[in-house]
Amino acid sequence: MGLPALEFSDCCLDSPQFRERLKSHEAELDKTNKFIKELLKDGKSLIAALKNLSSAKRKFADSLNDFKFRCIGDAETDDEICIAKSLQEFAAVLRNLEDERMRMIENAGEVLITPLEKFRKEQIGAAKEAKKKYDKETEKYCGVLEKHLNLSSKKKESQLQEADSQVDLVRQHFYEVSLEYVFKVQEVQERKMFEFVEPLLAFLQGLFTFYHHGYELAKDFSDFKTELTISIQNTRNRFESTRSEVESLMRKMKENPHEHKNISPYTMEGYLYVQEKRHFGTSWVKHYCTYQSDSKRITMVPFDQKSGGKGGEDEAIILKSCTRRKTDSIEKRFCFDVEAVDRPGVITMQALSEEDRRLWMEAMDGREPVYNSNKDNQTEGTAQLDNMGFSIVKKCIHAVETRGINEQGLYRIVGVNSRVQRLLSILMDPKAAETEDEISAEWEIKTITSALKTYLRMLPGPLMMYQFQRSFIKAAKLENQESRISEIHSLVHRLPEKNRQMLHLLMNHLANVAKNHKQNLMTVANLGVVFGPTLMRPQEETVAAIMDIKFQNIVVEILIENHEKIFNTVPETLQSNSQLLLSRKRSTDSKPPSCSERPLTLFHTMQPSEKQENRNSIINSSLESVISSSNINSFLHSNSTPQSNMNSSDPDLEVVKPSRPNSLSPFRKARALYACKAEHDSELSFTAGTIFDNVHPSQEPGWLEGTLNGKTGLIPENYVEFL
Repeated sequence: MGLPALEFSDCCLDSPQFRERLKSHEAELDKTNKFIKELLKDGKSLIAALKNLSSAKRKFADSLNDFKFRCIGDAETDDEICIAKSLQEFAAVLRNLEDERMRMIENAGEVLITPLEKFRKEQIGAAKEAKKKYDKETEKYCGVLEKHLNLSSKKKESQLQEADSQVDLVRQHFYEVSLEYVFKVQEVQERKMFEFVEPLLAFLQGLFTFYHHGYELAKDFSDFKTELTISIQNTRNRFESTRSEVESLMRKMKENPHEHKNISPYTMEGYLYVQEKRHFGTSWVKHYCTYQSDSKRITMVPFDQKSGGKGGEDEAIILKSCTRRKTDSIEKRFCFDVEAVDRPGVITMQALSEEDRRLWMEAMDGREPVYNSNKDNQTEGTAQLDNMGFSIVKKCIHAVETRGINEQGLYRIVGVNSRVQRLLSILMDPKAAETEDEISAEWEIKTITSALKTYLRMLPGPLMMYQFQRSFIKAAKLENQESRISEIHSLVHRLPEKNRQMLHLLMNHLANVAKNHKQNLMTVANLGVVFGPTLMRPQEETVAAIMDIKFQNIVVEILIENHEKIFNTVPETLQSNSQLLLSRKRSTDSKPPSCSERPLTLFHTMQPSEKQENRNSIINSSLESVISSSNINSFLHSNSTPQSNMNSSDPDLEVVKPSRPNSLSPFRKARALYACKAEHDSELSFTAGTIFDNVHPSQEPGWLEGTLNGKTGLIPENYVEFL
């Protein structure tokens, strides 16, 4: 398991979990720093001590063999796997050289020692300085906050306002320092993948030149060297694109942090000071508290940010009531009282500000929680997958393939924005579309390619659709290349017909571009870097999503390399489940579910009519692709029962789930995949993650019956997974 991604949104909450994840990154940096020190020491010994070369070189090889890379995320690309195993390959080469007792080293200091020292001083050193600054600001902020919260409410209003302003300034500065530190830590973690390995590769290449017997060894090593060089370049390219995305997200977080909070499983969470009565009086203890409105469960974790450790055992209570504490009844500000079902007495809590207290009060008294307004970063344009849209894309492709297929940096070099917008306005003008069959030669190729990419980004949603984003990423993370191709093949044929046709048109063109890579320098990997974020983009802009961009690129690479098979043949999964799709469509037409067909997200919402239309579009397009590839009569009158081998637990692929589990045992527990609001008394309302008891088939097609909080009602069958 790799290192967890550090979300910028967590810097604001500064939760214990965030501190733990940050510690794991700091420990990895310390480990890397120590390893580089040892490696530098061994390298210098190797150069200085020619007489002891044999023993020094073997120790150096052992150090390389023992070190293991840890990448950010839960999976590695083929390039990262190649880079990760490179140290073991280097160690094997060094042991071979030791067996031959070759003792010639030249230019090792320039190609090995200097770059590693530079990386350690400039990158890891900068991260350490950022940590010192972060720790200093943490201590300062917590001290100012505690002092501020201890102010008596009887102070003059002007003094209180001045104190509030001072705390806000310190809090903002702490937040900015926290963002910069997280950004630097993750940057160094990513940089080490190539800035660390490249000097070692160069060092080995130098040894091959000066060793007589090393000539044969160099020939044996050349294949892996080529693969590793490509992997390093690919990783570097992905890093550059990822770094710009992360930096952009960090700037957005600085400008408006409240619009980019993560979707939390809790109704409310944050730090509260809890009044505790002790034998010498009362004290206020800082806790990190979470609250879930469904279960009315409050969890309190005593935690001190300055020490970075827990101050006691966790405590959980069930909320009975919550009352605002009047200012004249207590010297502390921002207080409220909580009564628990399972604990006698009143618990007095102090929020961090008046606004913070208001949020806690609204959450605990049963009113709707306050979330940020849903916002889609992608502005909807007038671009559509209609006849005009296909015409625009075909015109651009024709112009590129007839006039500029061999231009260097095709699709990577961007055109002037004003000219790109001008060309798009002409192409999207209905009158001009009727009179002009081709794009005029006056337009530069870079302007045309930029216009094509811009048009694809102007579509209401990505060409490969939001609901399939996670499924495509999962497919790219499979270990076996054949499995990746097979899964992506199946997913492509679940796209709506027009999306699939446009994707087919585009992949044929990109394959032609890649065939001319010797002239235009645009390999399949380079095209993947360019078109991955264009054809696939997540609904939520997070660091974890940005880290998955490299897998988006891999999906596009697979589509280009296997476009003939993927678009011209029907996947086996759709052939074997054709009857299941028809049955699903009939069930949908006869009784549409009353709830939303998609999980609630922070950045994208869809009207009910749009949801049903989108759902039917996916079903119809899948049916068309299946029926067109086989005999319709034999398909409809087949006596055999198709066996479903699709992944019915994937919420992104709901359109191909069976209408009822084949082996459903009565009275099982189930978990809700999405939120649902009941439209009839017989239905249950619930949120994502809700656990149901006694779930069993109902008399209504497409519905289950289950129990929630003592109430029995109907649940949409494709909204749950069984435990």
